[in-house]
Amino acid sequence: MDVFQSLGAGFLVALSPLNLLYCFIGVIAGTIIGALPGIGPSAGVAILLPITFGVSPTTSMIMLAGIYYGAMYGGTITSVLINVPGESSSVMTTLDGYQMAKKGRAGAALGIAAFGSFIAGTGSVIIFTFFAPWLAKVALSFGPQEYFALMVLGFTALAGLASESPVKTIISAAIGLILATIGLDSMSGHPRFTFGSSNLLGGFDFLPVAMGLFGVAEVLMSSESVARLEIQKADLTLKKVFPTAEDWVRSRWAIVRGWLLGFVVGVLPGAGATIASFLSYAAEKRASKHPEEFGQGAIEGVAGPESANNAASVGALVPLLTIGVPGSATTAVMMGALMMYGLRPGPLLFTENPDFVWGLVASMYIGNVLLVILNMAFIPLFVRIVKIPQWILNPLILIFCIVGVYALQNNLYDVWIMLAFGLVGYIMKKLSFPAAPLVLALVLGDMMETNLRRSLILSHGSVTTFFTRPISATIIVIALLALVYPVLRWLLAKRRRASAPGSATGGATH
Repeated sequence: MDVFQSLGAGFLVALSPLNLLYCFIGVIAGTIIGALPGIGPSAGVAILLPITFGVSPTTSMIMLAGIYYGAMYGGTITSVLINVPGESSSVMTTLDGYQMAKKGRAGAALGIAAFGSFIAGTGSVIIFTFFAPWLAKVALSFGPQEYFALMVLGFTALAGLASESPVKTIISAAIGLILATIGLDSMSGHPRFTFGSSNLLGGFDFLPVAMGLFGVAEVLMSSESVARLEIQKADLTLKKVFPTAEDWVRSRWAIVRGWLLGFVVGVLPGAGATIASFLSYAAEKRASKHPEEFGQGAIEGVAGPESANNAASVGALVPLLTIGVPGSATTAVMMGALMMYGLRPGPLLFTENPDFVWGLVASMYIGNVLLVILNMAFIPLFVRIVKIPQWILNPLILIFCIVGVYALQNNLYDVWIMLAFGLVGYIMKKLSFPAAPLVLALVLGDMMETNLRRSLILSHGSVTTFFTRPISATIIVIALLALVYPVLRWLLAKRRRASAPGSATGGATH
């Protein structure tokens, strides 16, 4: 009963006019920030932090949290409409969301993303309300062995991203892993494969690579075809921008799985919404009865990752508030804001500042409602973007990408990297090489290597350390089963076909 009383008191705080106003500003700003490549939620929170000076810590954090989960949805807009992921966690949305837009179903893709984000976000806040301290203790039990095992599980998503040729998928992932090794060695600090270039000391940033492979490459492809003629037939009536009953039937379990998976991954410090969305997409493709539809406009491919990344943003607040460990780059900035306001995140925060904690929790319920209402209202306006003629839209997309990437570090070098990977992405599309495995390997490669080396240092070089710890052993076994299962299923199907009465072998004996 104490939880309900505390939450009720939190709603009294969150529903004050000033806190409502800042929550509204936060979700609007977050949506815009998520849609603009080059900014991202962590930079957005840092940039907008000064406008919270002069208000209470509760009001400030309500706005910053709104920016965070608002940005998770904002990245969906450009991913669906112009195939440019505004945020790293929105990469998976481009695979099916943009294909839905090309078929005139951009409204349905944005709609299911908004509703999925709302359901998963609200569900995650409910879990946060009742289980946050316990979940934080579980997260603390994760060491480098468990994180390495989690990265291995993330790489099993490659099987879910496989194109018609598994060999091409492996080659694409291998290129991503090679790119992930470029830059300063995270353990020793020595430069690797930089060839004397100071620009390569930081390695390849995710954003220029992703925007080149997806956005610029799509501009090059669409410039030589009439693919956009289909897009211009999009129906903008209110009925068409809402998901249909069939969409809901196909998406319902994708949303649930994305919610649970995203929240669990989000709670783990350092894992983040990007890994959650990758894992969710892979899980949906495995669970689907029609996996061949993924990459061609399957609505589950939008619902799952979008639910996962919103749930992960809420999950990342659990370790921040309960044990004082930021769960992501954005919550690290938010932790700095808390310290600036004289609040020390951790277990004592719940007892010493209950109005702050429960006011923030209650605001997340309100913020998710505001987010779904606002975004559903503006979907018809968003969808009008795809009616712009190709000869106007393509240059606008290029300008959008160039400005976004340049704003990342105010460095023209990033623009050249984006354009180079745009050419690489164009060639990959021509040769039917999937780009998503390359991006996944680039994101996970450095984290995987770092945690592997830390684990081996702690165990004095013994690989048994991954199997003597229950959590890491369980995750690795799950990853291995995920890889072996498709092979076993194929072998069993082949055996059944061979033993069928009408098989080719049987027919040849007559």
